[in-house]
Amino acid sequence: MNYEYIVETRNITKRFGNVVALKNVNFRVGKNEIVGLVGDNGAGKSTLMKIIFGIYAPDEGEIIVKGMKFKRLTPRKAYELGIILVHQERTLCENHPIWRNVFMGRELTNRLGFLKIKDMKELAYKRLAELALTKMPVDTTVKYLSGGYKQGVQISRALLFEADLVILDEPTVQLSLAEVHRVLDYVRRLKQRGKSCIFISHNIYHVYPVADRFVILDRGRVVAEFYKKDLTPDDLSNIMISIARTGSVPQEYMKYNLLQSKQSQA
Repeated sequence: MNYEYIVETRNITKRFGNVVALKNVNFRVGKNEIVGLVGDNGAGKSTLMKIIFGIYAPDEGEIIVKGMKFKRLTPRKAYELGIILVHQERTLCENHPIWRNVFMGRELTNRLGFLKIKDMKELAYKRLAELALTKMPVDTTVKYLSGGYKQGVQISRALLFEADLVILDEPTVQLSLAEVHRVLDYVRRLKQRGKSCIFISHNIYHVYPVADRFVILDRGRVVAEFYKKDLTPDDLSNIMISIARTGSVPQEYMKYNLLQSKQSQA
């Protein structure tokens, strides 16, 4: 099937009681593209990703995955479509070894139902090697890993499931500078493998080095969209500050705002 975008949302609206968390959100991710989804805390970034991954159902709008339209997804369906969400709250079993965590929920078994431990260890090592994560043996208990290495294990799980789109929800929160650089290297390797990624962050200096395009959310609305080639990190910072204070993009950047171009064409 021919399709332009891995994922696209059209007019997504989500309410929690009287609170409108998202309103008419149009968002897209292309093939082999890294999209930085940025915005202040409470902007709706994680809510939008949980809709794309099927944790939440939208109240209005539709989701298009690889050309197929859905009113809502489920996590199981998202997996089947090649979408993986790496949560901000790490979903690892700290007292289990790396290889068990990589295969969690997708264990390999023989015809009698016994675990194929040797095969899983070998495959886990191969996936970890793709992210240059081979310093620790796959038998290492996860609780002994650094924060950055734990993020790498979760991304390795996505590679094992052959995900086409990996969603990283604030992957650099509470990481040291060295660990932040390690996570950014993981993202670069995803792109080298032809995968797409949504990198959610409120820290533009973490996401800027790896993103191809930025989408800015503010209070549940997409307010701006830029290609990285058109902005420096300081430009993006100035735009974010202006949006937080006034709700609008500074005039000098409007010519680069892809959202403005779409509205003019419409």
